[in-house]
Amino acid sequence: MVISTAIPNFMKDGYLSSHYDEPGPPMNIHKFLVPALLLFAGTAGAEEALQYATANGAIDGYDPVAYFTDGAAKPGSPNITTEWNGATWRFTSLENRKAFTENPEKYAPQYGGFCALGMAHGGDVPTNPGAWTIWKDKLYLNMIKEVSITWRYNPDKLIDRADLKWAAMNAANADAED
Repeated sequence: MVISTAIPNFMKDGYLSSHYDEPGPPMNIHKFLVPALLLFAGTAGAEEALQYATANGAIDGYDPVAYFTDGAAKPGSPNITTEWNGATWRFTSLENRKAFTENPEKYAPQYGGFCALGMAHGGDVPTNPGAWTIWKDKLYLNMIKEVSITWRYNPDKLIDRADLKWAAMNAANADAED
């Protein structure tokens, strides 16, 4: 199953959709963003999937391999696709599609493409393909650039929390399907 939802236009705005390459200044932005994230958060249930996708497919049609090879979020072609984990994945090249099909777990974003910080706080929050981080050779997507900044302050602790929430979400989904 796939959760399919449109990304609001404000999340595609230029200043929100660009990757942030330098750590931000120490600030308490999380005091504002965490409640905002939880406002958008849902809970896992039988009707929800474990792969976030829009009408354009997983990662809103962006090439998952390009994050690693080009260091950039790049829209994939609707003519170069593959199906994996219940979603359509787009690519910028046949080479990227081949790399993904040979090892999708290496390139697919963590937590089914849901917001990594949102997952750490227990929610299945949609993401913006331009708000991303690669940490320890894994791709993490977030809702907006500012969330990616917050994520980078303590990624290991947040990953530990998100891993637990993700496991619980998967278990709830598996139980619901039984």
